[in-house]
Amino acid sequence: MVKISTFNDKDVELLEKTPLYHGFFKIERYGFKHKLFAGGFSEPIYREILERGHAVAVLPYDPITDSVLLIEQIRIGALASKSNPWLLECIAGMADGSTDYQQVAKKEALEEAGIELTDLEFMLSYLSSPGGTTERLYLYTASADLSQAGGIFGLPSEGEDIKVHILPFNDAMQLLNDGTIDNAATVISLQWLALHKASLLKKWALQDHAQ
Repeated sequence: MVKISTFNDKDVELLEKTPLYHGFFKIERYGFKHKLFAGGFSEPIYREILERGHAVAVLPYDPITDSVLLIEQIRIGALASKSNPWLLECIAGMADGSTDYQQVAKKEALEEAGIELTDLEFMLSYLSSPGGTTERLYLYTASADLSQAGGIFGLPSEGEDIKVHILPFNDAMQLLNDGTIDNAATVISLQWLALHKASLLKKWALQDHAQ
């Protein structure tokens, strides 16, 4: 395995972690020092960090029709940089402290798209923006029959108004390539599926044969 950095968490000295705000999200002030590449330690550094917990996203894929399920909902933060804040996204939700990420994905799939998922395939996890938030996302795909999927879902108590879209895989990739799909979890999930679709189809076919 290629090793790049010689540093780890032992090379950071945490000076403070002070709560600043607790609403829909939490903000904490971190004070820290860290080892320098040239030797010695940095001066104290202070950063406000968004503490929103970790999240899970899932991209259902129908191998029979070569289609994917994406949801559409308003994301008010997008209004600052684009004319249409209704985004096409993967199904996603906050883990709320749970580490059973597959169960979180299944729960969100039922709430946001009205579909039940069984076997999930882990794609990858990534840090969403580690300079400003602790959030890590866990991405999954799942083989699903999407022939009857569609409709409007979401929990009104959480301000959700979600429309389900079933798109041919090539159409979804076109929306990715032309910039219509521009949120990180969905971009990464579609790219991962494009890279691994052939091996996934082979794996799922072998599993079906074994059953």
